[in-house]
Amino acid sequence: MADKLSSISPSIPEQSQLLFRWFAGITLVSILGGVALDALYLAALPAGLLLAYVTIVDFRKVYLLLLACIPFSIEFAFPGGLATDLPTEPLMIGLMGVYFLYVLRHGKDLNSNFIRHPLTVLILLHLLWVFATTITSSLLYVSVKFSLAKLWYIVVFFFMTGSIIKTEKNWKTAFWVVLIPLVTTVLIVTGRHATHGFSFDTVAETLGPFYRNHVNYAALLALFIPFVWFARQWYPKGHRLRWLINGIILLLLIAIQLSYTRTAYVTLVMAVGAFFVIHFRLVKLTLFAATIAAVLGFAYMYQNNTYMEYAPDFEHTVVHQQFDNLVEATVAGEDISTMERFYRWIGGFRMIKERPMTGYGPGNFYNFYKPYTLNTWRTYVSDNPEQSSIHSYYLLMMVEQGFPGMIIFIILTYYALIRGERVYHQSPNQTRKDLVMAAMLSLIVIDAFLLINDMIETDKMGTFYFINLALIVNMDLLNKKTLQAKEPAA
Repeated sequence: MADKLSSISPSIPEQSQLLFRWFAGITLVSILGGVALDALYLAALPAGLLLAYVTIVDFRKVYLLLLACIPFSIEFAFPGGLATDLPTEPLMIGLMGVYFLYVLRHGKDLNSNFIRHPLTVLILLHLLWVFATTITSSLLYVSVKFSLAKLWYIVVFFFMTGSIIKTEKNWKTAFWVVLIPLVTTVLIVTGRHATHGFSFDTVAETLGPFYRNHVNYAALLALFIPFVWFARQWYPKGHRLRWLINGIILLLLIAIQLSYTRTAYVTLVMAVGAFFVIHFRLVKLTLFAATIAAVLGFAYMYQNNTYMEYAPDFEHTVVHQQFDNLVEATVAGEDISTMERFYRWIGGFRMIKERPMTGYGPGNFYNFYKPYTLNTWRTYVSDNPEQSSIHSYYLLMMVEQGFPGMIIFIILTYYALIRGERVYHQSPNQTRKDLVMAAMLSLIVIDAFLLINDMIETDKMGTFYFINLALIVNMDLLNKKTLQAKEPAA
């Protein structure tokens, strides 16, 4: 009987047996060593080795693992001041290294059209200027850390995404990989919040350890809702997965409402309007009108120092414990978060006069802004112990990377929307149209958040910014391939 079974089932290759024995031995030694030395982190060594092996054999699986970890990631500060996002940032660094090796070995097999795409060129130009202003930085070591982080975000979430998520089918897998952990964190946060009666002043207590604050939480939910909305179309009416996705949409909308994040409310309304703008080919006109409005608004506030007329009353600009009071205070110019933004923006504009071309270097706003602020706009939180930044990514680009840095980023933003509109209308089937539309609406939500926040260097938002751009590029290339296939042979 044993002979028959051995003839039927294939034997394990000797090399695999040897690897298994080594791995079992390392696991046993790690666990025993961890217990004996009271260093339980040693027990994680086998998992790290297994992860390294899988990364080398098939980095696509580790890329999907990284996507799944985004909702669960936590901010961790090591002794000495080094802070990182765990486990996402170590995974990014490892995947970047593996991807560089992959490019060295299989560079000829990569899609050169992806590299030559105008959006890719703009991203590379953006990255190049980050490196250039790092060299001229007022505080070099801060800018070097910033630039390295920017590098692995772009390499992993733009270039690696471009190599892995090439079709609508690839995206369906990635979608579920992100959605399940995201919904899990929402259920945890909502359950905790329920024990506090869903009160406004207890939101922050319910978010840890996954989210830094309610804005970080609401931003991730808002930018992913467009993908969830269009995922409904993958399944026919009455299908259990369609019912599940409908329920998830309702859950995410309720979670955003209970986050009490004004920006998220506004961006979702903007996304609905943006759908019709894209559908009716009005992106260029809308961007032109928005640019004119922004220029006129800035000119009005700057002329004769008109902005000084809106300076807050220090005694009345306070933190509010009720959401209704917060909304009223925002309208009246007495909301502390809004007024603190103006305090930092004014400091930022005054900084630009000193170094208009190269700025102070990436990541350096906090280190230099306080001497440029005006006490007239000072609030109770202006001491800024958490060392947060300027709260406007476009302005941050100008302060840290000069006018060229801001112009490059705005061109990238505008071109992504203009090109995305064209890709949407050129897509030959509804599934591809929906994916492009979802990526564009998600991008618009992020762009809107960046007006009064600067979270693109965080794993909850920056990851999807570059993923959205990669999706637009790949769908554009797929459309071109489809059109070429339809052209009659000469």
